[in-house]
Amino acid sequence: MAPACGSRGSWPSVATALKLFWTLVAVTRPLLVLAEEYPSLSLRHQQGSSCCPGFWEADWDGEQQYAAIAGDGDSSILHFHDSDCDLQGSSSCEPLLSCTTEKLLSQAKILAKGKKIPFATDDDYTNEELAIAYVLIGNGLYEEAIHHFSTMLQEQPELISAIYGQGIAYGKKRQHDIKNAELALFELNRVINLAPDHPEVFEQRAEILSSLGRISEALTDITKAIQLKRSAQLYRHRGILYFISEDYATANEDFQDSLELNKNQPTVMLYRGLSFFHRGLLKEAIEIFKEALKQKSDFIDAYKSLGQAYRELGNFEAAAENFQKALMLNQNHVQTIQLKGNMLYHHGSLDEALKNFKRCLQIEPYNEVCQYMKGLSHVAMGQFYEGIKAQTKVMLNDPLPGQTASTEYLKVKYFREYSRYLHAHLDIPVTEYNIDADLPGKFKDHWVKNLPFLIEDYEEQPGLQPNIKDVQLHKFENYKSSVQEMICVANHLGSLMQYETVGFLPNKRMHRAMGLAVLEVMQAVQRTWVNSKVRMNGKTKLMQWRDMFDIAVKWRRIADPDQPVLWLDQIPAQSLSRGFNNHINLIRGQFINMRYTEYFDKILHFIKDRILVYHSANNHKELLEVREALEQVHKVEDLLPIMKQLNSKTRDGFTIHTKVPSLKNPGKEYDGFTITLTGNRIGNLLFSVETQTTEARTQLYHTEIDALYKDLTMKGKTHLLSAEPRETDVICNLILSVLYYFCNLMPLSRGSSIVAYSIIMGALMASGQEVSGKIPKGKLVDFEAMIASSSEAFSKVAKSWLNLKSISPSYKSLPLVSESFPTLRTMMEALSADSSHCLKRL
Repeated sequence: MAPACGSRGSWPSVATALKLFWTLVAVTRPLLVLAEEYPSLSLRHQQGSSCCPGFWEADWDGEQQYAAIAGDGDSSILHFHDSDCDLQGSSSCEPLLSCTTEKLLSQAKILAKGKKIPFATDDDYTNEELAIAYVLIGNGLYEEAIHHFSTMLQEQPELISAIYGQGIAYGKKRQHDIKNAELALFELNRVINLAPDHPEVFEQRAEILSSLGRISEALTDITKAIQLKRSAQLYRHRGILYFISEDYATANEDFQDSLELNKNQPTVMLYRGLSFFHRGLLKEAIEIFKEALKQKSDFIDAYKSLGQAYRELGNFEAAAENFQKALMLNQNHVQTIQLKGNMLYHHGSLDEALKNFKRCLQIEPYNEVCQYMKGLSHVAMGQFYEGIKAQTKVMLNDPLPGQTASTEYLKVKYFREYSRYLHAHLDIPVTEYNIDADLPGKFKDHWVKNLPFLIEDYEEQPGLQPNIKDVQLHKFENYKSSVQEMICVANHLGSLMQYETVGFLPNKRMHRAMGLAVLEVMQAVQRTWVNSKVRMNGKTKLMQWRDMFDIAVKWRRIADPDQPVLWLDQIPAQSLSRGFNNHINLIRGQFINMRYTEYFDKILHFIKDRILVYHSANNHKELLEVREALEQVHKVEDLLPIMKQLNSKTRDGFTIHTKVPSLKNPGKEYDGFTITLTGNRIGNLLFSVETQTTEARTQLYHTEIDALYKDLTMKGKTHLLSAEPRETDVICNLILSVLYYFCNLMPLSRGSSIVAYSIIMGALMASGQEVSGKIPKGKLVDFEAMIASSSEAFSKVAKSWLNLKSISPSYKSLPLVSESFPTLRTMMEALSADSSHCLKRL
């Protein structure tokens, strides 16, 4: 939907990526951890008894043992396959533990004989002792291995293999005690001092450093290992570390190098796709995910990632198909269930979304995202009791000391208070109260800024009242036929507001809500033009422009209650005096916001023009040099280095302000938006736009919109009374001018774009003109208004796609929206009703 900014959902966090890194690099703990304790050095002299043949031989040989421990190759120490032994108690396997000594010794001898241990010596006896300790590591017996190595080091203090093995064993123990990580580093440092030309040691040390969050040091070690010996594994490991550091471009280069050395690496292919995804290069990511699936057809994470990439593109069908393929491989894959549920919610399929969140919580009862989204889905459908119960569970999940609070935890206290407010007003006519006036000022200020819920002297909303029942599902066929017709028309009108742009998922619930807003605006404006008063915010009066916009705002709020859609001029004056910024990152670091790429060139041309204007006014001598330099700039990323060369004051960046010309006072200009370009190198760039809402700026825009609305009302009245309406074009220009100033003001915390567009459509219908065209691909209404040089320029652009035609007479027979859905309860019922019957009417 046009206004809804869909979230990215769950993607590999730093912790997740690190976990994968350790899994790829580290020695895998075996499936069976032996229970017996073995005295060091005496292992070779113990005897065992017979046991299940082949159990310890499964996927185990000296080559793999050395490769895994030394960090050279992709094998883990042990990969157990199913055997005839049933670990739960097969009689044939009863002597398993009693036979392990013999088998361990057997494996140690194989390793020692082939010198398949790190830093093997020329002494067979020493190699056998070393091999025993490495076998102990392979079986998860780290303490025993450390004791074994320590005993050997008492006799040979500089035995490199023993020092190295001891470092590995301490590294494996780090998850139990962080002190072990420091001990591991101490031992590995000793090895590097004694043998500085072994890449596997640097790789092992990098693993420990990365687990401690010392990523830059880990990168240095992996780079050193690559210099000593290039391998697919080393490039893969370094790529993951760059990925963790959010240096996705460099990570991609390493993944590519890894694949050139070893093409068959689906996990590397997956991470290469993710490195494109996190830079906003969705189409490139999709192709890489598909390549990963060619290598591994049952790769769940690749299907999941492919689904999420399609979701970000706005392709619901392709996303759903790939999420389903992932779940067919593992019906309990929590991340896929969570992402699918999130997509369904933002598609407007709340029932289906709720099923996914419930399933997610069956598998992971403490999944905070699913718990929050479950509560949100319930509340959006009017099921407040279940919704607030889920919200409370999220609230109880306090972050640990030093732990960053999750987004869900930060939002949930505001959402619970808002849910209580909505529940208390379920059956009160929406014309009799005002959310912006009722909610406390500091609450609104903190909510729109997503601040921690630390509000002094805050008085909680009353709890749920038992006499107010939850909203029940209202069957579509139970509505009067005229109301059914109105809902179907609303679905169509709302679909005309859909952005055909990357990142905007079609939302059928939002379509219906804003389609109903269009019809209600049309009806209210028509009443105003015949001097009828309307009931708004507890008062009966002639409708003003703010009242007209409030109609659309109420529908936008209820379509998605997760987002605070509030008038910014209603937050506390103290906060407004400091300014509230509506901020959009176009490029942040290596991430490109693909929603706005259509406007990059236009903004770049504007910046270049402003730079030329500045230099022509202040420094005529350098103007030619500046002009020639700017002619070489074809991308925003190239502009900053040029500016630093031309102007030492630029330093790490600069800002440029746009101006909005006044229609009311020709020659006067208002502050538009601010373009910011900062950074000290390519890949560390911030390219953003923002509007600052201050009290003074808001008053200027209000004055402009007041004048336009007054003129529109007069022209509208004349238009309705005229036997031959001649001012439709004038009225259209006035309506589009209102939208032009509204979008440049950005007076709402969320949803300004779709609220404004629904006003356009409704007011035009009131004048007898119906919008039949769709918004062109790549176009965003608010950005078109913001970059237009004037209201006339914006009107010309907008008219090119509105495709206006005479309104259908059938609209006159529709019932009043405000009377059909007078309360929050009836509005929620209308948005949740199944309207599949509408398809049969088309």
